[in-house]
Amino acid sequence: MAPLRNRAFRGLMAYRICTILSYQMVAVTVGWQVYELTRNPWMLGLIGLAELVPYFCVAPFAGYLVDHLPRRRLGMYACIGLALTPIALALIASGVLGTVDVAWIYAALVLTGAVRAFLGPVYNALFARVLPRPQFARGASLGSIVFQSAMVLGPAVGGVIVGAAGMWVSYALAAGFALAAAFAVRRLQVTEPAITLQGAPIFASIAEGARFVFSHQLLLAALALDMFAVLFGGAISLAPAFIREILDYGPEGLGILRSAPALGAVAMGVWLARRPATRHAGRILLIAVAGFGLCIVGFGLSTSFWLSAFFLLLSGMCDGVSVVLRSTILQLSTPDAMRGRVSSINGLFVGSSNELGAFYAGSMARLLGLVPAVVLGGCVTMTVAAVTAWRAPKLRRLDLRELH
Repeated sequence: MAPLRNRAFRGLMAYRICTILSYQMVAVTVGWQVYELTRNPWMLGLIGLAELVPYFCVAPFAGYLVDHLPRRRLGMYACIGLALTPIALALIASGVLGTVDVAWIYAALVLTGAVRAFLGPVYNALFARVLPRPQFARGASLGSIVFQSAMVLGPAVGGVIVGAAGMWVSYALAAGFALAAAFAVRRLQVTEPAITLQGAPIFASIAEGARFVFSHQLLLAALALDMFAVLFGGAISLAPAFIREILDYGPEGLGILRSAPALGAVAMGVWLARRPATRHAGRILLIAVAGFGLCIVGFGLSTSFWLSAFFLLLSGMCDGVSVVLRSTILQLSTPDAMRGRVSSINGLFVGSSNELGAFYAGSMARLLGLVPAVVLGGCVTMTVAAVTAWRAPKLRRLDLRELH
């Protein structure tokens, strides 16, 4: 495939896969650790909140800096920051710091939330520099394959290592992947726009990016659709509780469940890389989000481990369609000078909704119970898809060939 012949694109993919591997290994390990300590699904929701608050605070400024400072250097510093969290968690898990207190775990995750605000904008800004515009759709599909492959491998490897060698080993390996990502992005050979920090009022610049997104009906609808789907369909954050209370598996099973959606998304990414969904892209996106909600309902009602994994696999296939189409719309609709700020707003819509969805799922599980909380979330996701189809006609009629 043409993008894979591009050395800079391959280097960017190395940065992407290493950051996701690091983050996902930490996610599966810390979820298991917190549930082992508390046996309370609401405490799993607080993991998301611990990352969400700093992410929201930093993201607008991260986008501004990505648009005005060297992107590779910012990416390197963010990856080094990403490595510090698993290093701290490894010290906590190994007992070096004394008795394990769950509050220290949440405190360590605050740094991850802050540095993650830079990872997406750096990737999206560099993506547009390493590929010509006609290759954006195919490149977005390949990027999704890389992203979702890491989403498969990270939880699976993390779960196996936790069961076989202990949590501190999983954290140490996650730190290694983050440092490898720092090396990959710093070595990336790509031209960058001139530094323009002087004379650029920071709050006016951030507001300019926000105005662009909120005045662009197609982009706003695509981001809002994905945000609400992830927010209300965040069943995967409750996987440790399902494993313990309903499905009766150990940490290896948790790795399988967390990997299943990404495995489905990888399969869909491979398909879309060969057959890009350009015609009727809007309808396909809406159907995929509705299908995602239906799969979450199936997961919530299942009492069989492998049937639950199958529903999550199907949900990943639907989510894979959404990720590729949203990424393509984002790249084709955004001017190069605003990619950092628009990507940060995208992160506030989508990236932060994973953590907010985890908090919502944990809170609803505490109020309603595990199964009703997940089933309700899936039903709301399907409703969001229907309302978006009604209220956003431009998205419903979208043909990607019109954006090239």
